[in-house]
Amino acid sequence: MSDKATLEYNGQKYEFPIVKGTEDELGIDIKTLRSATGGMITLDPGYKNTGACESAITFLDGEKGILRYRGYSIEELAEKADFLEVAYLLIFGELPNKEQLEAFHVDIKNESHVDEEMKKILDAFPKSAHPMGVLSSLTSALIAFNPISVNVTSKDEMYGAIVRIMAKFPVLVAWTLRKKKGLPLDYGDDELGYVENIHKMMFKRPSQEYKRNKIVIDALDQLLILHADHEQNCSTSTVRIVGSSHAGLFASLSAGISALWGPLHGGANQAVLEMLEAIEADGGDTKKYMAKAKDKNDPFRLMGFGHRVYKNFDPRAKIIKKAAEEVLGDLGIEDPILEIAKGLAKEALEDEYFVKRKLYPNVDFYSGIIYRALGIPTEMFTVMFALGRLPGWIAQWREMRLRSEPIGRPRQIYIGENQRPFVEVDKR
Repeated sequence: MSDKATLEYNGQKYEFPIVKGTEDELGIDIKTLRSATGGMITLDPGYKNTGACESAITFLDGEKGILRYRGYSIEELAEKADFLEVAYLLIFGELPNKEQLEAFHVDIKNESHVDEEMKKILDAFPKSAHPMGVLSSLTSALIAFNPISVNVTSKDEMYGAIVRIMAKFPVLVAWTLRKKKGLPLDYGDDELGYVENIHKMMFKRPSQEYKRNKIVIDALDQLLILHADHEQNCSTSTVRIVGSSHAGLFASLSAGISALWGPLHGGANQAVLEMLEAIEADGGDTKKYMAKAKDKNDPFRLMGFGHRVYKNFDPRAKIIKKAAEEVLGDLGIEDPILEIAKGLAKEALEDEYFVKRKLYPNVDFYSGIIYRALGIPTEMFTVMFALGRLPGWIAQWREMRLRSEPIGRPRQIYIGENQRPFVEVDKR
């Protein structure tokens, strides 16, 4: 096999090297294309066939349904690791030993205080504000309280910035939820684990003692692990391209949150619940809506089935399906919305139309079910996604800066008007 690719145009041939990844992925290195051809570029709307970077963080094979963080399968990590271990793995490249993990957790707890003046910013938002807008604003506001730029060549400064955001971000998430519910803002408990502490900050009521539920905590832990990174998706690419201008970590994360907000990205699990609510309002007939989903002339779209990347079963969905069943069983929740969800999933897994097209329930479908069972408002679903994706964004930002990647600057093919003379306003 040749280690070069040849482009032939207008009687000229141009050769470009082939890049091969550790999982045998192949790419054509075209960074010299413009200079070699006198200005020619590639056109790839949505960057579906364009590699913007080389990365050692996450491997994803959509055709085979494979997802690995730093070489570890998502199945094994979800079963054997906790979220803080996975966060350390993604960010620093290796699983921590016991001493490293304990030090990481202690350092995070020591940075978990959020300046009281941040509450004034939160107070300025009405209860009707979407939580993702609130979270993005609060994350950006952290810059004002941490104005010193991080020296990326200093391990201590980089570590300090990572610990600060890993500590403060869950507080902002909890405050966003409590603002939505009209509950007093709460800080965590240093005696608790990272995920358990998040759960307590979000749900502890002022007049009640916090009670730990292992099944709920484990399910939340798994959800955060499953969402921790997903290669070069829209929000991750946003974090990297914003960071490529040497914008700081907090500013880059805020941009990633805004990208995640979109219904085609992180808002998918919210769209699932909104669809289920619409089905319930129309009588709850799942067979009717499965038929609508198969009708090409019907505008109805079945949310939470199939995946833009996975052409097989979403490996994350297999894991979280079991967790969803355990949470619903343990909490004993009787909810018509959740019954509709289970009905749709069962029919899709048995219906030849969906099986043939591999339109299986994805992670967004099951995560929405769990979040609803836990009492998390629908508008908060994407905030929970952001909480899980935080270590992945940090890892990608850190990798990009340490590799000294150039500033992102996509090209375009101009299709507007050619040069034309200016016409005075009274002659137009």
